[in-house]
Amino acid sequence: MKNYLLKIILTLIFLTSICFISNAQSCNEYMELVKSKDFGTTYPSYNSDAISKVTFYNVMIEYQTYYFAIVCFKGNNYSILCTEYIYQVSSTTEMEYAMHYLASAGKAFWSSIQPYNKQLGCGPDL
Repeated sequence: MKNYLLKIILTLIFLTSICFISNAQSCNEYMELVKSKDFGTTYPSYNSDAISKVTFYNVMIEYQTYYFAIVCFKGNNYSILCTEYIYQVSSTTEMEYAMHYLASAGKAFWSSIQPYNKQLGCGPDL
């Protein structure tokens, strides 16, 4: 029963991704659309070598809520600039990330956000 429910949830996430694709064409357009619809909640990572910050967004489109994380990866240790990537995540991802990012933003990213890399196909190949 648990596997069946998991398959249903994953199928629904996949189907909502397809619906969302009709509203934007590229990863940059996804980010612009998501940022225009919500202010987001940002989790800065001052001590991380790779992640500058992660911002989570809840966006309602046609009476359905979609969840996104925009991750800002640092270019190098001396740079204040970062490169943003967008991920479509589950409703519990922000809570999972928030519980662990202070100890290690990298580990929190790998366990809670990276598994959703294929949803939109907008994350880097790590």
